[in-house]
Amino acid sequence: MTPAEGSVVDMRGVSVIRSGNLLLDGVDWRIGPGERWVLLGPNGSGKTTLISVASTYLWPSRGDVTVLGRAVGTVDIRELRKSVGIVSAALEARIPNQISALDVVVAGATGAIAPWWDRHSPRAQKKAREMLALVGCSALIERRFELLSSGEKQRIQIARALMPDPSLLLLDEPAAGLDLGAREQLAALLSRLNDDPHLAAIVVVTHHVEEIAPGTTHALVLRGGRVVASGTAGTTVTGPVLSEAFGLELVVRRVGRRFTARAASAL
Repeated sequence: MTPAEGSVVDMRGVSVIRSGNLLLDGVDWRIGPGERWVLLGPNGSGKTTLISVASTYLWPSRGDVTVLGRAVGTVDIRELRKSVGIVSAALEARIPNQISALDVVVAGATGAIAPWWDRHSPRAQKKAREMLALVGCSALIERRFELLSSGEKQRIQIARALMPDPSLLLLDEPAAGLDLGAREQLAALLSRLNDDPHLAAIVVVTHHVEEIAPGTTHALVLRGGRVVASGTAGTTVTGPVLSEAFGLELVVRRVGRRFTARAASAL
């Protein structure tokens, strides 16, 4: 397979079968440089599985995957992963509670969970402080990770993921469990990241259209492991597409740069 020229991620005919269950079925997906994607679909639609494939932590049962121009299965995955930033609940659970927010971010320079063994330079320390400032968490530098709110933990994770200047940033349901205020703070942060032309390609997983940050350029919608629609956000995040994905007649509207969705029967 020859990957699409310049693609950050190029998947063709990707299927994932585990324990006899078809989790993904013939997915085609291409992410170009600088694109900002949202991955939408109901629970169990295959969103996290697809992100796991894109991050190289899960190999497909069928199909071809290239990440940053390198075919998965033919290169050293450990080196490839250094260029992929990940934010997820699974990663958060592995971060030691007792280390500071600064240590969480500094460890991201080498992809470690905590800086127990790595010796980090003053330059890495300086950059970690810059990343904390970027996500609005400068005041939390010395705060123990276990004492942070859910929203603060998500922003610290994003700062950590940005430490190695990744070419691909994957956020798996970053707004899950956040209250309204924390969700809106996260949306504002993601909007700033989306508007940065020098930043990596970004993929955000959600099942709520209200969580789609301004600046999102593309959307992929899944149902039952299959692609319902894929394309620009404006033509993909629509009532007919999401009605098919969620099995319920939905009305989707845009309010400014944000989306809302309601059941047609509730209007």
